[in-house]
Amino acid sequence: MPVIVTAGHVDHGKSALVRALTGREPDRWEQERARGMSIGLGFVWTRLPSGAEVSFVDVPGHRRLVATMLAGAAPAPAVLFAVAADEGWSAQSAEHLAALDALGTGRGVLVVTKSDRADPRPAAAEAQRALAGTSLSGIPVFAVSAVTGAGLPELRAGLDAVVAGQDEAADDSADVRLWVDRSFTVTGAGTVVTATLASGSLRLDDRLRCARTGLLLRVRGLQVCERPVAVARPVRRVAVNLAGGRVDVRRGDALLAPPEAWRPVDEFDVLWCGDPPRPQALTVHFGTAAVSVRVRALGPGVARLRTACAVPVRPGDRLLLRDPGGAGPPVGAVVVDVRPAELTRRGAGPRRGAELLALAGEQVDLPGMAVDLLRRSGFLREEDFRVAGLPVTGQPVAGGRHADPSTWESLAGRVPDEVAGWCAERPLARGMPLPVLADRLSVPSAEITRELVRAAGLSAEDGVVVGRAALPDAVEKGLAAITESLRQNPFRAPEAHDLARAGLGAAELASAVRAGRLLQLAPGVVVLPGADRPAAEVLRGIGDPFTVSQARQAWDTTRRTAVPLLELLDREGVTRRRPDGARELS
Repeated sequence: MPVIVTAGHVDHGKSALVRALTGREPDRWEQERARGMSIGLGFVWTRLPSGAEVSFVDVPGHRRLVATMLAGAAPAPAVLFAVAADEGWSAQSAEHLAALDALGTGRGVLVVTKSDRADPRPAAAEAQRALAGTSLSGIPVFAVSAVTGAGLPELRAGLDAVVAGQDEAADDSADVRLWVDRSFTVTGAGTVVTATLASGSLRLDDRLRCARTGLLLRVRGLQVCERPVAVARPVRRVAVNLAGGRVDVRRGDALLAPPEAWRPVDEFDVLWCGDPPRPQALTVHFGTAAVSVRVRALGPGVARLRTACAVPVRPGDRLLLRDPGGAGPPVGAVVVDVRPAELTRRGAGPRRGAELLALAGEQVDLPGMAVDLLRRSGFLREEDFRVAGLPVTGQPVAGGRHADPSTWESLAGRVPDEVAGWCAERPLARGMPLPVLADRLSVPSAEITRELVRAAGLSAEDGVVVGRAALPDAVEKGLAAITESLRQNPFRAPEAHDLARAGLGAAELASAVRAGRLLQLAPGVVVLPGADRPAAEVLRGIGDPFTVSQARQAWDTTRRTAVPLLELLDREGVTRRRPDGARELS
């Protein structure tokens, strides 16, 4: 698990502390070692008493290098916050704390260094007072000396507690967004980048897309803690050798995998984590990137950000906005919507802001945001949900798309009137062409139009929607009773005595089936049109394989209905029969 190492002052002894903990030099440049202060990011690692490996990203403490500090701090999940016993809290300490608090960093340790030079208790008490009320409030405190080694065993045990359980909690199946913090070339190997792998896994030969350039890159080699590996899992520091020689990749770039799962955007909505910033030229920091941004308020606590370039953000991401000149404290924000609604009408901004506040709680409600996006879009493909960083929701219809239930119901209700109106204007027409109906309904595909026709109780023959044939009043009355019964239990076909009581004999049933009002599974066995689709959804909840009896129980019906309904699903390719007589979903 990577840990960032930060300090509020350039001389709080953090580099010496890291050397004492790891036996490695975090300052990569001679200039840093000569001046006794970090200028760039340093990367070292060690093994803790439990056997866990922990990586350190050593960030500079000087106030002029806050942007570099944030490039190391933002992707890391924990912090080692250093304060010197002989100097105490400083303005730089407060600036770093404000940035970490805005980023929501909540795990770590507070370390009072140079405890051999002064009593560490006053500095520790002062630092704890400063941390109170922030995301780092209550983190454990350790007093150490890099010179004498005092307190180092206790600190190592404390770091063990910080990283405990993080490997199990990390999602190694998530999409990868690798924020590059260093890029260099190695003779004979080509371009190598380093980064913190916060979630997802990387493998040799994986394809990564650079968000800035769009360039597709191949993973040629991987290292974790200076060891070659075939697979890198979170949360780890990784070095990635990219195929292709010298590649245009730099700090601040995001490498994305799988490439099709990401869609960078330059406009998105956020909730402020605190007071909103003053209108001015601002920079937004996320991952290792720093991008200029324009802010449009949508109401108290909500804003729309427009970045100078497209960035790979998703709902739930934490961002930090600051004045690059250092005026004013940094402000944290959480991304809530990466497919923002158009704001074209008067008052649309405040209305959308109120909607977003209602959808978001202490954590962004991803299922709620998915429902909101589907409501605004009407129809979405599964990949649309994924690139928006949201779970799939809605009613699966056709063509790999999902429909907003209210949109679906409204469109299905319009179909009969649209068809009737078309046919009334054209008495000689056999029916309404399917493409014409699709255009009238503004739906994205012909497959969806066919499903809407079925849901409306009509039929499409040879690309023409046939209007509902007029049925005698007596048949309509009987159909109304049977339809009401089937709506209560869509998979329990009416028995012969139910049909007889409704006045529906063989001839009446045949006319209702021809008119698309009923779906015939077998002679005398009828259900409502479209019942096969929800029947298949019920079967998905059983698990493969399943028997006729299990399907019958899940549908709450009789064998008289279950057998022909399964045979219909077999013909449609939804299910298939196994040699042992059981069935499974295709």
